[in-house]
Amino acid sequence: MSTKIKTGRLSLNTKGERDILDITSGVQDEVTRANVKNGIACVFVPGATAAITTIEYEPGLLEDFPNALERLFPKRIEYAHERAWHDGNGHSHVRASFLGPSLSVPIIDGRLSLGTWQQIVLVELDIRPRKREVIVQIVGE
Repeated sequence: MSTKIKTGRLSLNTKGERDILDITSGVQDEVTRANVKNGIACVFVPGATAAITTIEYEPGLLEDFPNALERLFPKRIEYAHERAWHDGNGHSHVRASFLGPSLSVPIIDGRLSLGTWQQIVLVELDIRPRKREVIVQIVGE
């Protein structure tokens, strides 16, 4: 068997800060389209104010997660980014840096190897709605 590299894209519109979008099925669709049996999917969001991670996508955690980010990286403290740009999203950049822009997920027998309660999510951290593109690059055979 030869190694394949396939790249797909998901286009998303967010509602702005605190929006968490379940993109699991879209990523799985890209894996299916790539026709890769075993390999890895890299899920990446270009940009400095969004992140990719996993979560149990349920109402309690959809409330808890942004609240935890607020406790760790409060909006109302001074950020040097604000002094330079005055755009109100210094905290968004810091949060995105800590969460990270990408996630790698093993593919086994053509399926993403996620836990029972684990979904792949895009976390919008910017203060305004955004159009986001998520790149899904699949490597395998």
